[in-house]
Amino acid sequence: MRPAPPRDSAHTPLLLALVVPLQGPAGVFGPSCESAARLAVEELNAAGGVLGREVRLVTVDGGAPPARVAAEVEALVAPGAVDGVVGWHTSAVRQALLPGIAGRVPYVYTAQYEGGERTPGVFLTGETDAAQLLPAMRLLAESAGVRRWCTVGNDYVWPRVTARAARGYARDCGGRVRDQVFVPLGTEEFGPVLRRIERCEADAVLMLLVGADAARFNRAFAAHGLHQRCLRLSTHMDENILLATGAEATDGLWATAGFFETLATPESLDFGARYAARFGVHAPVVGSLGESCFEGVRLLAALAERARSLDVRAMCAVRDPVSYEGPRGVVRLDGNHLAQRLYLARADAFDFHIVAQL
Repeated sequence: MRPAPPRDSAHTPLLLALVVPLQGPAGVFGPSCESAARLAVEELNAAGGVLGREVRLVTVDGGAPPARVAAEVEALVAPGAVDGVVGWHTSAVRQALLPGIAGRVPYVYTAQYEGGERTPGVFLTGETDAAQLLPAMRLLAESAGVRRWCTVGNDYVWPRVTARAARGYARDCGGRVRDQVFVPLGTEEFGPVLRRIERCEADAVLMLLVGADAARFNRAFAAHGLHQRCLRLSTHMDENILLATGAEATDGLWATAGFFETLATPESLDFGARYAARFGVHAPVVGSLGESCFEGVRLLAALAERARSLDVRAMCAVRDPVSYEGPRGVVRLDGNHLAQRLYLARADAFDFHIVAQL
Protein backbone atom coordinates (compact mmCIF):
# COMPACT_ATOMS: atom_id res chain seq x y z
CA MET A 1 0.00 0.00 0.00
CA ARG A 2 1.36 3.44 -0.94
CA PRO A 3 1.71 5.81 2.03
CA ALA A 4 -0.62 8.82 2.12
CA PRO A 5 1.06 12.03 0.98
CA PRO A 6 1.99 14.49 3.75
CA ARG A 7 -0.57 17.19 4.58
CA ASP A 8 1.56 19.87 2.89
CA SER A 9 1.96 17.89 -0.34
CA ALA A 10 0.85 19.57 -3.56
CA HIS A 11 -1.32 16.48 -4.14
CA THR A 12 -3.20 16.95 -0.85
CA PRO A 13 -6.07 19.43 -0.68
CA LEU A 14 -5.69 22.42 1.60
CA LEU A 15 -8.57 22.11 4.06
CA LEU A 16 -10.07 25.12 5.84
CA ALA A 17 -12.51 24.89 8.71
CA LEU A 18 -15.22 27.45 7.89
CA VAL A 19 -16.88 28.41 11.18
CA VAL A 20 -20.16 30.21 10.40
CA PRO A 21 -23.56 30.26 12.17
CA LEU A 22 -26.14 27.83 10.82
CA GLN A 23 -28.51 28.10 13.80
CA GLY A 24 -29.48 30.55 16.51
CA PRO A 25 -29.92 34.32 16.08
CA ALA A 26 -26.99 34.63 13.64
CA GLY A 27 -28.32 31.81 11.47
CA VAL A 28 -30.25 34.42 9.46
CA PHE A 29 -27.08 35.36 7.60
CA GLY A 30 -25.13 32.10 7.90
CA PRO A 31 -26.08 30.89 4.40
CA SER A 32 -24.66 34.04 2.81
CA CYS A 33 -21.43 33.56 4.78
CA GLU A 34 -21.11 29.99 3.51
CA SER A 35 -21.93 30.91 -0.11
CA ALA A 36 -19.48 33.82 -0.18
CA ALA A 37 -16.68 31.65 1.23
CA ARG A 38 -17.46 28.96 -1.33
CA LEU A 39 -17.20 31.53 -4.14
CA ALA A 40 -13.80 32.64 -2.85
CA VAL A 41 -12.56 29.04 -2.78
CA GLU A 42 -13.83 28.29 -6.28
CA GLU A 43 -12.13 31.39 -7.67
CA LEU A 44 -8.87 30.55 -5.93
CA ASN A 45 -8.96 27.01 -7.30
CA ALA A 46 -9.69 28.26 -10.81
CA ALA A 47 -6.51 30.35 -10.52
CA GLY A 48 -4.35 27.42 -9.37
CA GLY A 49 -5.24 27.09 -5.69
CA VAL A 50 -3.04 28.18 -2.77
CA LEU A 51 0.62 27.14 -2.79
CA GLY A 52 -0.34 24.91 -5.70
CA ARG A 53 -2.95 23.03 -3.64
CA GLU A 54 -6.68 22.77 -4.19
CA VAL A 55 -8.63 24.49 -1.40
CA ARG A 56 -11.62 22.81 0.22
CA LEU A 57 -13.95 23.90 3.03
CA VAL A 58 -15.05 21.92 6.07
CA THR A 59 -18.09 23.75 7.46
CA VAL A 60 -18.55 23.93 11.24
CA ASP A 61 -21.75 25.34 12.74
CA GLY A 62 -20.56 28.43 14.61
CA GLY A 63 -24.08 29.06 15.91
CA ALA A 64 -23.87 26.20 18.41
CA PRO A 65 -22.87 26.86 22.04
CA PRO A 66 -19.26 28.19 22.14
CA ALA A 67 -17.82 25.21 24.04
CA ARG A 68 -19.33 22.80 21.50
CA VAL A 69 -17.96 24.79 18.56
CA ALA A 70 -14.52 24.93 20.19
CA ALA A 71 -14.49 21.16 20.76
CA GLU A 72 -15.47 20.44 17.16
CA VAL A 73 -12.82 22.77 15.73
CA GLU A 74 -10.08 21.50 18.04
CA ALA A 75 -10.97 17.95 17.01
CA LEU A 76 -10.12 18.99 13.44
CA VAL A 77 -7.00 21.00 14.29
CA ALA A 78 -5.36 18.62 16.78
CA PRO A 79 -4.78 15.70 14.36
CA GLY A 80 -3.92 18.01 11.47
CA ALA A 81 -7.19 17.39 9.66
CA VAL A 82 -7.44 21.06 8.65
CA ASP A 83 -4.79 23.61 7.69
CA GLY A 84 -6.54 26.76 8.85
CA VAL A 85 -9.68 28.25 10.39
CA VAL A 86 -11.73 31.11 8.97
CA GLY A 87 -15.19 32.56 9.41
CA TRP A 88 -17.77 34.80 11.03
CA HIS A 89 -18.89 33.89 14.55
CA THR A 90 -19.44 35.72 17.83
CA SER A 91 -16.63 36.91 20.08
CA ALA A 92 -17.79 34.35 22.63
CA VAL A 93 -17.01 31.61 20.10
CA ARG A 94 -13.69 33.25 19.18
CA GLN A 95 -12.61 33.32 22.82
CA ALA A 96 -13.63 29.69 23.25
CA LEU A 97 -11.67 28.65 20.15
CA LEU A 98 -8.39 30.34 21.00
CA PRO A 99 -7.07 28.05 23.77
CA GLY A 100 -7.32 25.00 21.50
CA ILE A 101 -6.05 26.39 18.19
CA ALA A 102 -3.96 29.52 18.80
CA GLY A 103 -0.54 29.17 17.21
CA ARG A 104 -1.31 25.76 15.71
CA VAL A 105 -2.98 26.89 12.49
CA PRO A 106 -3.68 30.32 10.98
CA TYR A 107 -7.03 31.69 12.15
CA VAL A 108 -8.82 34.46 10.21
CA TYR A 109 -11.68 36.01 12.18
CA THR A 110 -13.99 38.04 9.95
CA ALA A 111 -16.60 39.54 12.30
CA GLN A 112 -16.95 43.15 13.37
CA TYR A 113 -15.88 43.00 17.00
CA GLU A 114 -14.87 44.93 20.11
CA GLY A 115 -11.17 45.22 19.17
CA GLY A 116 -8.01 44.38 21.07
CA GLU A 117 -7.25 40.88 19.72
CA ARG A 118 -3.47 40.43 19.50
CA THR A 119 -3.00 36.65 19.76
CA PRO A 120 -0.20 35.54 17.37
CA GLY A 121 -1.60 33.73 14.37
CA VAL A 122 -5.02 35.41 14.58
CA PHE A 123 -5.75 37.76 11.67
CA LEU A 124 -8.85 39.96 11.58
CA THR A 125 -10.77 41.41 8.64
CA GLY A 126 -13.65 42.92 10.62
CA GLU A 127 -14.35 46.45 11.74
CA THR A 128 -13.45 47.58 15.28
CA ASP A 129 -15.29 49.93 17.62
CA ALA A 130 -12.70 52.70 17.74
CA ALA A 131 -12.50 53.03 13.97
CA GLN A 132 -16.20 52.47 13.28
CA LEU A 133 -18.48 53.42 16.15
CA LEU A 134 -16.93 56.67 17.37
CA PRO A 135 -17.03 58.47 13.99
CA ALA A 136 -20.57 57.19 13.33
CA MET A 137 -21.80 58.49 16.70
CA ARG A 138 -20.06 61.80 16.07
CA LEU A 139 -21.69 62.19 12.65
CA LEU A 140 -25.16 61.50 14.06
CA ALA A 141 -24.53 63.98 16.88
CA GLU A 142 -23.57 66.66 14.37
CA SER A 143 -26.24 65.96 11.74
CA ALA A 144 -29.20 64.84 13.86
CA GLY A 145 -28.47 66.43 17.23
CA VAL A 146 -28.25 63.09 19.04
CA ARG A 147 -27.17 63.59 22.67
CA ARG A 148 -28.98 60.97 24.77
CA TRP A 149 -28.14 57.33 24.01
CA CYS A 150 -29.49 54.02 25.26
CA THR A 151 -27.50 50.85 24.54
CA VAL A 152 -29.36 47.59 23.91
CA GLY A 153 -27.23 44.50 23.42
CA ASN A 154 -27.02 40.75 23.77
CA ASP A 155 -25.41 39.59 26.98
CA TYR A 156 -21.91 38.45 26.03
CA VAL A 157 -18.44 39.88 25.52
CA TRP A 158 -18.82 41.97 22.33
CA PRO A 159 -21.87 44.02 23.40
CA ARG A 160 -20.59 44.55 26.94
CA VAL A 161 -17.11 45.71 25.91
CA THR A 162 -18.57 47.90 23.15
CA ALA A 163 -21.10 49.39 25.57
CA ARG A 164 -18.27 50.47 27.87
CA ALA A 165 -16.47 52.10 24.96
CA ALA A 166 -19.70 53.80 23.82
CA ARG A 167 -19.97 55.65 27.12
CA GLY A 168 -16.69 57.41 26.38
CA TYR A 169 -17.59 57.95 22.73
CA ALA A 170 -20.89 59.60 23.72
CA ARG A 171 -19.04 62.01 26.02
CA ASP A 172 -16.60 62.81 23.23
CA CYS A 173 -19.62 63.74 21.09
CA GLY A 174 -21.13 66.04 23.71
CA GLY A 175 -23.71 63.55 24.98
CA ARG A 176 -24.02 60.59 27.29
CA VAL A 177 -25.39 57.06 27.55
CA ARG A 178 -28.40 57.32 29.84
CA ASP A 179 -29.12 53.60 30.15
CA GLN A 180 -27.90 50.22 28.93
CA VAL A 181 -29.77 46.93 28.74
CA PHE A 182 -28.43 43.44 28.02
CA VAL A 183 -30.64 40.52 27.02
CA PRO A 184 -29.88 36.83 26.37
CA LEU A 185 -29.26 35.60 22.85
CA GLY A 186 -32.57 34.43 21.45
CA THR A 187 -34.70 37.03 23.26
CA GLU A 188 -38.17 37.34 21.76
CA GLU A 189 -39.97 39.77 24.13
CA PHE A 190 -38.61 43.32 24.17
CA GLY A 191 -41.44 45.10 26.02
CA PRO A 192 -39.42 45.81 29.21
CA VAL A 193 -36.49 47.06 27.10
CA LEU A 194 -38.71 49.47 25.15
CA ARG A 195 -40.11 50.91 28.38
CA ARG A 196 -36.58 51.60 29.64
CA ILE A 197 -35.77 53.39 26.37
CA GLU A 198 -38.82 55.57 26.89
CA ARG A 199 -37.99 56.32 30.52
CA CYS A 200 -34.45 57.47 29.74
CA GLU A 201 -35.76 59.73 26.94
CA ALA A 202 -33.11 58.56 24.48
CA ASP A 203 -32.57 60.31 21.16
CA ALA A 204 -30.91 57.18 19.77
CA VAL A 205 -30.43 53.52 20.54
CA LEU A 206 -27.09 51.82 20.00
CA MET A 207 -28.11 48.32 18.89
CA LEU A 208 -25.63 45.58 19.76
CA LEU A 209 -27.96 42.71 18.93
CA VAL A 210 -27.20 39.68 16.76
CA GLY A 211 -29.16 38.64 13.68
CA ALA A 212 -32.73 37.57 14.38
CA ASP A 213 -32.64 39.28 17.78
CA ALA A 214 -31.99 42.58 16.00
CA ALA A 215 -34.87 41.92 13.58
CA ARG A 216 -37.30 41.17 16.42
CA PHE A 217 -36.18 44.26 18.32
CA ASN A 218 -36.66 46.42 15.21
CA ARG A 219 -40.21 45.16 14.73
CA ALA A 220 -41.09 45.73 18.39
CA PHE A 221 -39.44 49.17 18.34
CA ALA A 222 -41.54 50.30 15.37
CA ALA A 223 -44.75 48.74 16.70
CA HIS A 224 -44.21 50.74 19.91
CA GLY A 225 -43.92 53.94 17.85
CA LEU A 226 -40.40 54.72 19.04
CA HIS A 227 -39.12 55.06 15.47
CA GLN A 228 -40.99 58.37 15.26
CA ARG A 229 -38.69 60.10 17.76
CA CYS A 230 -35.65 57.90 18.30
CA LEU A 231 -32.89 56.80 15.90
CA ARG A 232 -31.20 53.41 15.92
CA LEU A 233 -27.55 52.76 15.09
CA SER A 234 -26.14 49.28 14.55
CA THR A 235 -22.58 48.11 13.91
CA HIS A 236 -23.92 44.66 13.06
CA MET A 237 -26.66 45.01 10.46
CA ASP A 238 -26.83 43.64 6.94
CA GLU A 239 -29.47 43.27 4.26
CA ASN A 240 -30.50 39.81 5.48
CA ILE A 241 -31.46 41.34 8.83
CA LEU A 242 -33.35 44.10 7.00
CA LEU A 243 -35.34 41.44 5.13
CA ALA A 244 -36.13 39.71 8.43
CA THR A 245 -37.10 43.07 9.97
CA GLY A 246 -39.60 44.13 7.31
CA ALA A 247 -39.67 47.44 5.43
CA GLU A 248 -42.19 49.04 7.79
CA ALA A 249 -39.79 48.77 10.75
CA THR A 250 -36.66 50.33 9.24
CA ASP A 251 -37.45 54.07 9.47
CA GLY A 252 -34.69 55.85 11.35
CA LEU A 253 -32.38 52.82 11.29
CA TRP A 254 -28.69 53.48 10.60
CA ALA A 255 -25.79 51.07 10.15
CA THR A 256 -22.05 51.37 9.90
CA ALA A 257 -19.84 48.79 8.17
CA GLY A 258 -16.98 48.30 5.75
CA PHE A 259 -19.24 46.94 3.02
CA PHE A 260 -22.84 47.22 1.88
CA GLU A 261 -24.44 45.47 -1.09
CA THR A 262 -25.23 48.94 -2.48
CA LEU A 263 -21.57 50.03 -2.47
CA ALA A 264 -21.28 51.28 -6.06
CA THR A 265 -17.63 50.70 -6.90
CA PRO A 266 -16.36 48.67 -9.88
CA GLU A 267 -15.01 45.99 -7.53
CA SER A 268 -18.21 45.63 -5.49
CA LEU A 269 -20.43 45.60 -8.57
CA ASP A 270 -18.24 42.95 -10.20
CA PHE A 271 -18.35 40.87 -7.01
CA GLY A 272 -22.14 41.09 -6.93
CA ALA A 273 -22.35 39.99 -10.55
CA ARG A 274 -20.06 36.99 -9.95
CA TYR A 275 -22.01 35.98 -6.86
CA ALA A 276 -25.35 36.18 -8.73
CA ALA A 277 -23.94 34.26 -11.70
CA ARG A 278 -22.73 31.47 -9.41
CA PHE A 279 -25.67 31.15 -7.02
CA GLY A 280 -28.59 32.74 -8.86
CA VAL A 281 -30.61 35.87 -8.30
CA HIS A 282 -32.54 34.21 -5.45
CA ALA A 283 -29.40 33.36 -3.46
CA PRO A 284 -29.03 34.74 0.09
CA VAL A 285 -28.17 38.44 0.03
CA VAL A 286 -24.44 38.89 0.48
CA GLY A 287 -24.17 41.92 2.76
CA SER A 288 -21.26 42.93 4.97
CA LEU A 289 -21.40 39.78 7.11
CA GLY A 290 -21.39 37.32 4.23
CA GLU A 291 -18.86 39.35 2.25
CA SER A 292 -16.51 39.20 5.23
CA CYS A 293 -16.17 35.44 4.75
CA PHE A 294 -15.18 35.89 1.11
CA GLU A 295 -12.45 38.24 2.30
CA GLY A 296 -11.44 35.91 5.13
CA VAL A 297 -10.62 33.16 2.64
CA ARG A 298 -8.79 35.62 0.39
CA LEU A 299 -6.73 36.97 3.28
CA LEU A 300 -5.66 33.52 4.42
CA ALA A 301 -4.62 32.73 0.85
CA ALA A 302 -2.65 35.98 0.58
CA LEU A 303 -0.86 35.28 3.88
CA ALA A 304 0.06 31.77 2.77
CA GLU A 305 1.38 32.93 -0.59
CA ARG A 306 3.41 35.74 0.99
CA ALA A 307 4.91 33.44 3.66
CA ARG A 308 5.21 30.56 1.15
CA SER A 309 3.87 28.42 3.95
CA LEU A 310 0.83 27.72 6.11
CA ASP A 311 3.00 27.70 9.22
CA VAL A 312 1.76 30.27 11.74
CA ARG A 313 5.27 31.38 12.70
CA ALA A 314 6.19 31.95 9.05
CA MET A 315 3.06 34.05 8.55
CA CYS A 316 3.74 36.11 11.67
CA ALA A 317 7.32 36.68 10.51
CA VAL A 318 6.27 38.26 7.20
CA ARG A 319 7.37 41.89 7.11
CA ASP A 320 6.39 42.82 3.57
CA PRO A 321 2.86 44.24 3.17
CA VAL A 322 0.17 41.59 2.74
CA SER A 323 -2.69 42.70 0.50
CA TYR A 324 -5.32 41.28 -1.84
CA GLU A 325 -7.99 42.58 -4.18
CA GLY A 326 -11.54 41.96 -3.03
CA PRO A 327 -15.05 43.42 -3.30
CA ARG A 328 -13.79 46.62 -1.66
CA GLY A 329 -10.80 47.00 -3.94
CA VAL A 330 -7.23 46.45 -2.79
CA VAL A 331 -6.99 46.13 0.99
CA ARG A 332 -3.94 45.43 3.13
CA LEU A 333 -3.08 44.03 6.51
CA ASP A 334 -1.84 46.48 9.15
CA GLY A 335 -0.38 44.37 11.95
CA ASN A 336 -2.97 41.62 12.36
CA HIS A 337 -5.98 43.81 11.46
CA LEU A 338 -7.21 44.75 8.00
CA ALA A 339 -6.96 48.45 7.12
CA GLN A 340 -10.26 49.40 5.50
CA ARG A 341 -12.67 52.14 4.54
CA LEU A 342 -15.83 52.38 6.65
CA TYR A 343 -19.25 53.77 5.79
CA LEU A 344 -22.38 55.08 7.46
CA ALA A 345 -25.66 54.13 5.79
CA ARG A 346 -29.38 54.70 6.35
CA ALA A 347 -31.84 51.86 5.89
CA ASP A 348 -34.30 52.31 3.04
CA ALA A 349 -36.78 49.42 3.22
CA PHE A 350 -34.62 46.39 2.26
CA ASP A 351 -31.49 48.28 1.14
CA PHE A 352 -28.95 50.66 2.62
CA HIS A 353 -28.31 54.15 1.29
CA ILE A 354 -24.67 55.02 1.96
CA VAL A 355 -24.53 58.55 3.38
CA ALA A 356 -20.87 59.05 4.25
CA GLN A 357 -17.44 57.48 4.37
CA LEU A 358 -16.18 57.61 7.94
